[in-house]
Amino acid sequence: MAAFDAIEAAVGQAAESHCATWATNDKFAVLERVERVRRMLPALEHPVINALARDAAPHELVGKLSHALAERTLISRAEAARRVGAAADLGPRVGLTGQPLPPLLAAAAAAQRAGELGGEQVAVIRRFYHQLPGCIDAPTREHTHTLLTDHARRFRPEQLSALAATLTDCLNPDGTYHDADRARRRAMTLGPQQPDGTSELRAVLTPEARATLEAVLAKLAAPGMCNPDQHTPCVDGTPSQEAIDGDHRSTPQRHHDALLAALRALLASGDLGRHHGLPATIIITTTLAELQAAAGTGRTGGTTTLPISDVIRLASHAHHYLAVFDNAKPVALYHSKRLASPGQRIMLHAKDRGCTAPGCTTAGYYTEVHHVTDYAHTHRTDIDDLTFACGPHHRLL
Repeated sequence: MAAFDAIEAAVGQAAESHCATWATNDKFAVLERVERVRRMLPALEHPVINALARDAAPHELVGKLSHALAERTLISRAEAARRVGAAADLGPRVGLTGQPLPPLLAAAAAAQRAGELGGEQVAVIRRFYHQLPGCIDAPTREHTHTLLTDHARRFRPEQLSALAATLTDCLNPDGTYHDADRARRRAMTLGPQQPDGTSELRAVLTPEARATLEAVLAKLAAPGMCNPDQHTPCVDGTPSQEAIDGDHRSTPQRHHDALLAALRALLASGDLGRHHGLPATIIITTTLAELQAAAGTGRTGGTTTLPISDVIRLASHAHHYLAVFDNAKPVALYHSKRLASPGQRIMLHAKDRGCTAPGCTTAGYYTEVHHVTDYAHTHRTDIDDLTFACGPHHRLL
């Protein structure tokens, strides 16, 4: 730890420097030195992160390593996951028999350790390496990764990205990709809600998923179909000519409405069965005062915030449950069975909304019901003695 004390002291001393009298070239020279030091720092954490991934016990991490890292360092989970991935690629490794192994991207690791590669260049190199098709053999991968690392010492990230794309085309001129390559890239990410309540949905679809979506959109996104602006939208059959002529939505808007209609139909069908003891459906909690005032918001079991207008519209064709509280405590709801009843699970959505472990943000949809006092001691499942816990935290209890 003495080395880190020295680093912190040196940074503090350097921060006290007065740059007002420096010449322009001197200022740029200092910024170059700062950038070089910044580039070297990740090399300090890579072996530590890899050692944690290898040696830490499950009860010490309480779930994923990236989540534990985010909690201890107060960084976002996305940034923590990026650091864990970078450490796996650029940090030292250990073989199955305990022998030390060089980093997967040895050339990039050495350049970063020397302060010659920044985080953005490293991201380009990692993305290039992992997106190469499976038909590229290991020696070729190693050679091209080393070549790209050499160029990264002289080019900015956007220039390096263009070079990486050219290298990929040279290595795979026929565009030969296998199912495993496409499966590795498949993804769908639902972004956070914006201030107006909307969210961005980003996806990388396999050919099969694209073909399936195309077939759904061809039907449900046709002009006149699933139009929320109409009093009685057409969701099956053929829309009338009047509905078609009165449809002024853009194509992206029709795609959105078609996806919404398809997902609604899937939920309404009941084919999804049950999830954590409840039918797969939208669970919304709000207050009676907000409903009566037709103002405010509701909150789903996935933490989505809905304007009260959407809550009322969804409630018009839903089963309603009234959660009664007495001085912030739910009124008696208990039985002698070990498993929580559907009514108790719904009550927990209103009471806890998600995992109750300190600092955990797992939403109610993804949690399990936990007896605060073991069932073996009480032989009762009482709503006052139940709480939500996510899988990793539940296993610790």
